Amino acid sequence: MSTAPSVLFVCVHNAGRSQMAAGFLTHLAGDAIEVRSAGSAPAETINSAAVEAMAEVGIDISAQSPKVLTADAVESSTVVITMGCGDACPVFPGVSYRDWALEDPAGKGVEAVRPIRDEIRSRVEALIAELVPATA
Repeated sequence: MSTAPSVLFVCVHNAGRSQMAAGFLTHLAGDAIEVRSAGSAPAETINSAAVEAMAEVGIDISAQSPKVLTADAVESSTVVITMGCGDACPVFPGVSYRDWALEDPAGKGVEAVRPIRDEIRSRVEALIAELVPATA
C-alpha cells in the first residue's frame, strides 16, 4: 500500500494551470507524490500555449487531457489545490485545501503564459519541500 501523499490540482477547465502544476509535480517529485488534476467544467483540449511553455522547460504535457472533477478524487486526496474553481470543489473533512491565486492562461500567448508557468513551478517546489521529508 502506498503511503505517498496525493495532490489534486483543480481549476475550471483543467486545460492550463492545473495541467502545468501536475506536469511540474510529476516531473520534480517522481513517485514520491501521487499527482492528479481535474476541472469543474473541463475544456475539450489542453491549452496549446501551456503545452508550449512547458515544453520550453523540458516537460511534455501534450498527451494529457482535461478530466472532470469528481467527489471521489477530492475525498481521496491528501491536498487539494484550487486555482479559481470557486465553490465548485466539494469539501471533505481531513483533506487539506489550498487556493493558489494564479492568472488564467486561457486565450493568452506563450509570452503571457511563461510567468504563470514560472510561478506555478516555484509553488510546486515549495509544496514538494513541505510534503516530502528530506532524506538524510
